[in-house]
Amino acid sequence: MTRDIRRHRLVKEDLIYGPLLSRRLGRSLGVNLLGAGEKVCSFNCRYCQCGWTAQPILQVADPLANFPSGEQIATALEMRLQQLCRDQIPIDVITFSGNGEPTLYPELQAIIKAASALRDRYVPRAKLAILSNSSTVHRREVRDALQGIDLKLMKLDAGSDALTRRINLPAKGWDFATMLQELAQLDGVLLQTIFVWGRVANTAPVAIREWSDRVAEIRPLGVQIYTLDRVPADPGLTPVSRVVLDAIAGYARRRAHVPVEVY
Repeated sequence: MTRDIRRHRLVKEDLIYGPLLSRRLGRSLGVNLLGAGEKVCSFNCRYCQCGWTAQPILQVADPLANFPSGEQIATALEMRLQQLCRDQIPIDVITFSGNGEPTLYPELQAIIKAASALRDRYVPRAKLAILSNSSTVHRREVRDALQGIDLKLMKLDAGSDALTRRINLPAKGWDFATMLQELAQLDGVLLQTIFVWGRVANTAPVAIREWSDRVAEIRPLGVQIYTLDRVPADPGLTPVSRVVLDAIAGYARRRAHVPVEVY
C-alpha cells in the first residue's frame, strides 16, 4: 500500500522554524536562508512540496536582492536557541533548508560559520545539516562553505542525465556529469533520493541500475530513500509502495556497497 499524502504545502514564512521531528534527522531546528515569499531554486522538481519554481537559477545575479542578511538570520537563530535553552527543549540538528535551494544564499559560508559558533555556545551536541539538491557543488565557494557542515544531505534522484532532467527540471546551464564529479569529491556526503510513480517514474529496472551505479561512483557515507509524503507540485505523481522501496534499497546495497536506509 502507498502512504497517504498530507494536503498542505510547506512554504516557510519564518527565518527560523521548529524544532520539527524529522524522519531522518531527529529534532531539527530549521534555518530558512531564503526568507519568506517566492521560492528560489535551481531546480523545478515535480515532487516539490513547496510548489513550482517561477524561474530556476544556478546563481543569484544580485546578492542583495530579496534575501535576509546574515546578521538578521544569526540574530533570529540566537534568539531561538536562547528560548530553547530556557525551555529545556533539546535539538539534534540545526538544518539549513527553507524555500528552495539553500546553497544559492550569497552569504552561505559566513552564516554557516556564525551558526557553528552559536551551536557551540548553546547546543554543543547538535550537528549542522544542510538539505541540498546538489546542483551548485561545481561552485568553489559552495564547496568551501559545505566543509563547515556536519551532515551534507545531497540529492540524487536518478542515474542518467535524461531522467534527472525529467524529474528535476533544472535551470539552464546545469550539467549532470559535473554534478556527479563534484559530489564524488565532496567529503562526508549523505545522498537522498525520492522515488515516485506516475507521469514520471524512476523505479524501472534500468533506472534503478543506473542510479545504483552513480551511487557507487560517488561513494557516499550512506543513502536515504523515501517517497512522496506531501502534495507534489505535479499532481500526476504518486507515492511508491514500501515494498518497492525496500526492494530498491536491497538492490542498491548489493550493487553499490553502501548503507541504504528507507524512510
